[in-house]
Amino acid sequence: MTIVHIVLFKPNPSLTKNQVKELYNDMTNLKNTCIHPTTKQPYITSFKGGKDNSPEGKQGGFEYGFVVEFESTQDRDYYLNDDPSHQAFVAKIKKGLVDDARVLDFEPGVAE
Repeated sequence: MTIVHIVLFKPNPSLTKNQVKELYNDMTNLKNTCIHPTTKQPYITSFKGGKDNSPEGKQGGFEYGFVVEFESTQDRDYYLNDDPSHQAFVAKIKKGLVDDARVLDFEPGVAE
């Protein structure tokens, strides 16, 4: 079963363009630096992300979105709770790089 992990970021407005680019690159690099503890291979099965370009005006200030897919809830849970690369990224953004974030996870096709 695939788990889809959606993350929205609202960067701190005091960040320079270079700092925002670094934040984006750090998030994007997780697809390569998150290594499964057993296989010793990257385990994110799909990763997409970018800057908002919607004309709808319903972003609520969120400027960047990322869609990360995992093969299982176990992989997603390892990513969230134990993966050293992800933990380092979270610690970094908690130092004031992000004003707000939203996360939503789902299993495709499951509505209950």
